[in-house]
Amino acid sequence: MYAATLGLKLVDGRLLDERDIDPENLRAVVVDRAWARRFFPNQSAVGKRLKSGGCTECPFTTVVGVLSEVKFDGVDQPDPGTVYFPMSGGTFRYLIVRSSVDPLSVAPAVRQAVRELEPAAPYSNVATVAGLVDQSLMRPQSLSLLVTSFAAVALLLSIIGIYGVMGYYVQQHMKEISIRMALGGNRSDVARLVVGQGMAVVAGGVIAGTVVAFAATRLMSSLLFGVGAADPLTFSGVALMMFTVALLACAVPAWRAMRVQPAVVLRNE
Repeated sequence: MYAATLGLKLVDGRLLDERDIDPENLRAVVVDRAWARRFFPNQSAVGKRLKSGGCTECPFTTVVGVLSEVKFDGVDQPDPGTVYFPMSGGTFRYLIVRSSVDPLSVAPAVRQAVRELEPAAPYSNVATVAGLVDQSLMRPQSLSLLVTSFAAVALLLSIIGIYGVMGYYVQQHMKEISIRMALGGNRSDVARLVVGQGMAVVAGGVIAGTVVAFAATRLMSSLLFGVGAADPLTFSGVALMMFTVALLACAVPAWRAMRVQPAVVLRNE
């Protein structure tokens, strides 16, 4: 019932049942795939015997089934594996309820059912799975938002910087550009000159930034889910975006250079 309630899938073997809850026979366990891969790679864990916690005097327990994984430690944490024991003794319990409607709407009914079954049983810390997942993601999401904000500001400053530098370059080389055009140079050559100067600087910056980012990947690994810190697709995508943004930032100064009137510029010199 526990596996079905949480939506876990039986991968191999069987689930725990009535035969495993006898206090004199608590020697069957169910593990998840992460645990099975960790201790019994490339083979079935069903039927394997072990002593829990490294206890040499304890009786052997036997793995009777393998379930799909659940990240109990958080989605941002590595999965070391989970072992499920038959429930026996103890006073601390979680009650898990699966509902097809809003989970919080059935909480009063669940509370009433618990009170009827065991009036003295404590009933506290009601939470939904979605709420627990959101809570576990709160810190990485906040850090990701902060990093994204800094990245957006840095991108905006780079656009402004490239535009300002190339605008200054065009202004300083106005006479040279006018002479080129007066001697027969066409507007496309002028555009290539301006854009080429700007993109050469950008290429050096992108290469240096990629090297630094690759060296700092370990600092970012805790903020990433489902993608490696040195993911080549991400690095190439960011580099392509920077080149595209830089090209757009160079376009306006290049367009201004193409509209230069050589006679007017040289007359005013």
